[in-house]
Formats: sequence, C-alpha cells, structure tokens
Amino acid sequence: HVQLVESGGGSVQAGGSLRLSCTGSGFNFEESAVGWYRQAPGKECELVSAISRDGSPYYSDSAKGRFTISLANAKNAMYLEMNSLKPEDTGLYFCVTGNGAYWGQGTQVTVS
Repeated sequence: HVQLVESGGGSVQAGGSLRLSCTGSGFNFEESAVGWYRQAPGKECELVSAISRDGSPYYSDSAKGRFTISLANAKNAMYLEMNSLKPEDTGLYFCVTGNGAYWGQGTQVTVS
C-alpha cells in the first residue's frame, strides 16, 4: 500500500525560502521515479521537479536555478528546497510517484 505524506509548506514573502518534505511507505524512493507537482489557482497542474530512476533530476523552466530536489534514501524521503520564491510559485504541492498513480494530500505554499 503506497502512501505519500507532504509537509513543509507555509506562507512566505517573495524572496523567501521553504523546504518541502515527502515521506513515503509501501515503495522505495531510490527505485522509483518521484516528483513534485504544483496545482496553482486557475491553472493546470504542472510538474515542477522530479528525479528519475537513474537519479537524473528534472526542473521546470520556472524552477531552474531556484529549486533543488533531493532524496534521503535512509529515510525514504524526498525534499524540494525552494529559494527566491515568487508569488507565481503559490500553489498546492503534491508528491507523486508510480507514473502518476500515487499522490500525497498536498502541502500549500503561499508567496506574497
């Protein structure tokens, strides 16, 4: 039974930083492709960052240079370090795996 739980969201001012965490059970982060999606108000859900099974990171154009994705295999966890946050980064961030089959409940990020 795959479960994903996100945390670390919050409200920050533009230019601030947040670190999102995702802990998982029922699967192994190290052996899976995992990623972060964002659902912004009035917009389609978009892939912000991901790590493939071979460890290669992916960043959307808006995330490049500001966000860093990482894994903590011993904790079966994934993180998204977000710096220089902008109002357009606002949204509900989801941890996703299983080629989109499994989603966490999301953690809200609000940048003002």
